[in-house]
Amino acid sequence: GDPLEAELSGFSVPLEHSFELDVAKFQSRGSLLLKTGREPSVSLTQNQLSEDDRSKLKEVAAVDGLYRIRVPRVSLQADRQTEWQMDGYLTAFVRACAMVESHLSDVITLHTDVSGYLIGVSIVTLPGACRGAEVEDEVDLEVYNTTLSIMAPVNAPPETALFLERMEQESEKKGKNPQEQKSFFAKYWMYIVPLVLFLMMSGAQDQSGGGAGGGAANGGGR
Repeated sequence: GDPLEAELSGFSVPLEHSFELDVAKFQSRGSLLLKTGREPSVSLTQNQLSEDDRSKLKEVAAVDGLYRIRVPRVSLQADRQTEWQMDGYLTAFVRACAMVESHLSDVITLHTDVSGYLIGVSIVTLPGACRGAEVEDEVDLEVYNTTLSIMAPVNAPPETALFLERMEQESEKKGKNPQEQKSFFAKYWMYIVPLVLFLMMSGAQDQSGGGAGGGAANGGGR
């Protein structure tokens, strides 16, 4: 709870959304508090939808428009907090009708790379389908019901890493034979290719000349 403590252990970035019929115009939906460190976490505070926004969202949903979100491309590492403003945005979208019919129930996932940078954002609604259900503005479209998570790359267990290292060493040892075969073909390809072509052509002539006879012979052999 202490704001000073929160400021020391994390930093806040905006979560924005847009639901327009033409060009996206992003506005604030809330803010993400990103806790940095070895095990980063994220919490979310969100605004309520105004009456104007509720009616606009329903209008966009009625013509199967899109509901978009975006977050700044930031790092969850404490020593890189000041860089996020220069890194652009990550965006995702769902159908606006799904957002309306889910009563603003969505799941937002932030994807990071191994160094802690945000590399993607995704959004899905619960439920995800548009069935044309009636939705009441005041009751159903006022407050978000959002699940938020961070998806980091899964590191391979030590045993797996060791196994892969051994496999690489084995393949390096076995790799000598393919190299020798490769050098053989590299030296003699000018003799091998004409020979293969000659055999293919002579085989084709045999088939065209004795195809019927071959068929009869095969038939008699059964």
